[in-house]
Amino acid sequence: MKGQSKMAVVMASLLVGVASGTLAGVAHAQAQDMSAGDIIVTAQKREQNVQDVPLSVQVLGEAQLQANAVQDFNDLSRVSPSLSIRPAENPASANVAIRGVGTLAFSPGVEPSVAVILDDVALAFQSRAFTDLSDIERIEVLRGPQTTLYGKSASAGLINIVSKAPTKTLTASVRGMITTDDEQQIGAVLSGPLTDTLGFRTSVNYDDFKGNSRNLADGKTLNGRRYFSTRNKLRWNPTAELQADLAIDYADGRTTATRPFIELGDNAILRGNPAFTQDVFAPGITVDKDNTDVSIDFPTGNTYNDFAQSLRLSYDTGGPTIMSITAHDRYKSHDWFDSDDSAISSFQNFQYGHFDSEQFSQELRLISPGKDRFRYTLGAYYSNVDIGRDFYRGPLFSNANWDATNGSDLIAGFGQLEYDPLPGTTLIAGGRYSREKIDYVFTDLAASRVYAGRSSDSFGTYKLGIKQDVARDMNLYLTYATGHKGQAYDISSGFNQARADAGPVNPEKSDSLELGFRSQLLDRKVTLNVTVFNSNFRDFQTQAVENLADGTQNFRLTNVGKVRIRGLEMETSIRPVAGLTINGSLTYLDAKFKEFAGAACYVNQTAAQGCVGTPPRQDLSGKAMLISPKWKLAGNIDYAQPLGQGPLELVAQGAVTWQSKVVPLDQNPRTIQPEYAMVNIALGLRSADKSWQVMGFINNLFDQHYRYLINDVSNRYGTTAIQGYVPRDFHRYGGIRLSYSY
Repeated sequence: MKGQSKMAVVMASLLVGVASGTLAGVAHAQAQDMSAGDIIVTAQKREQNVQDVPLSVQVLGEAQLQANAVQDFNDLSRVSPSLSIRPAENPASANVAIRGVGTLAFSPGVEPSVAVILDDVALAFQSRAFTDLSDIERIEVLRGPQTTLYGKSASAGLINIVSKAPTKTLTASVRGMITTDDEQQIGAVLSGPLTDTLGFRTSVNYDDFKGNSRNLADGKTLNGRRYFSTRNKLRWNPTAELQADLAIDYADGRTTATRPFIELGDNAILRGNPAFTQDVFAPGITVDKDNTDVSIDFPTGNTYNDFAQSLRLSYDTGGPTIMSITAHDRYKSHDWFDSDDSAISSFQNFQYGHFDSEQFSQELRLISPGKDRFRYTLGAYYSNVDIGRDFYRGPLFSNANWDATNGSDLIAGFGQLEYDPLPGTTLIAGGRYSREKIDYVFTDLAASRVYAGRSSDSFGTYKLGIKQDVARDMNLYLTYATGHKGQAYDISSGFNQARADAGPVNPEKSDSLELGFRSQLLDRKVTLNVTVFNSNFRDFQTQAVENLADGTQNFRLTNVGKVRIRGLEMETSIRPVAGLTINGSLTYLDAKFKEFAGAACYVNQTAAQGCVGTPPRQDLSGKAMLISPKWKLAGNIDYAQPLGQGPLELVAQGAVTWQSKVVPLDQNPRTIQPEYAMVNIALGLRSADKSWQVMGFINNLFDQHYRYLINDVSNRYGTTAIQGYVPRDFHRYGGIRLSYSY
């Protein structure tokens, strides 16, 4: 950071912390009735006040998402310190981590450690979540193992996305946004009753951002996105006891990505060819830490479409509520990549492929009334997932040509019981038992070989806990939970007979001990929550990158012996006066590999640096995990002030995020992501009844340049060569948001 800018960022961070009474806090949803201080969530598959939930859960509402410029899934890590998201050229390869734990894997059949739930439906293919977040009521981030209630893809936590429901009166709204760097967004919502018992809601959203990286080979702008999405709901209430919700969602989009050089040594040549000097493979590019220019002839990108349907039936028997959730989803994507990183016409190597994912799921629940002394949530779950992937890379080097299918068939039963033996004391016990069958077929088209296999796994997880009220609006809880992520076949380039003979990679298992304090003070104007935790993972699944002598890379899925994560999460929300809300959050995270003796070496790592043996390996035991900054904080301020006695209000918003450095999985000192901070501000006018609003905003106020991923490709150039991916807010930009509703 530049000196003055860094000082301004630090001061802004401190102001948020001081105003909040602590350098931490949960950013609570503004969509709820904040006058009562109640936030209703469904974190435990029933509606509860978030302060009564014995979980570390953060709720993100519409106002906070807007203040932090959150438009798509990638942006969520800015507002949730325990959440880290690492995008990729292909969304299927993106990584989502909670408390430093997330699965990074190119194999299409490897499920994530962090589950994503959209309107009660688990997304089997996580990349489906990497779209826009329009028409969202709230987002709940549940930290720690959630396998007992949510299944095998939640061994590290989950993200629960809840979209807005049909309204009881006819409403309509339109919104738009335009920015100084040529992004345009427009959306509309229409909602209301069709009959006395049938309501609807439909929303559409379109966004077009050309990008913030120049391709000097053709003069075009890259690193952008374009997408269209629509959410549609019907809600039928034929009686007071019965409710049916039908949802149909569709999304279609396109992205481009770049990884410009940010460091390049003298006398660099591309893949050992003395004719391919920097003036040839990177003509006109000034290589430095702020570079965003590339020169390529096969732009990296991705197109996708998704069509999802779900039916949710709920019947209140007068005692327990019976619920059924049926869902189907079809996700397709096509990706392409310039693997020679140049525009040399005589030297062209590229890759492309397709993903095709289809999922069917059925869940049944029996939920007791929430006010009973003895409460229960019982259920059964079934899912069937089929994923197809074809891939080509070549023709000059690192050749690959294959297609593969992965299948998963799972059935599970689960339940959670809560009992109040005394007023203010709650005992908690839950369990889940699952059986899963997986299979694959891998066809190596280049070698005319076909491999196939199948396996099954039965497993159980459980949760125990106690919650104790210690005063009005104040409680303590202690929980112990286990998690499980299923076995997986390593289906990717480099698959061979040895991988086929090895069978699936072992399941990932976790356990977590969590102690939490929840409080609301001063007539619920102040919320202060503190959580401490200690988690252990065994056979943690991760992607190892092997850098070969010819400059190519081979990816393999592997199990890490043991991982240990412990830390502290502090949370606060303050409403000191009418119209002013101050939120903040802080996470301290100590995430380390306890046992990882066979890790791949980083590029050009020497024996003196710990790369030894045949094949060369390094011991990462005791080292920091991937995507786990030790410190991360976020805060935002939302203020509305009436202008005199008139019908107008002045609206001001501010948001700040900061995180410490991030060390890569292979511990390469050249690809450490330095600490950085981000400040966004907005100022505008709206009507007192909030029917219209005009906001001007500036994102990345102090123009802080950071990279969300840094690659070391020195083995391809004969000298130091580092590339850094460009985030959406790499440069400062401003804009105007407008909305109107009636």
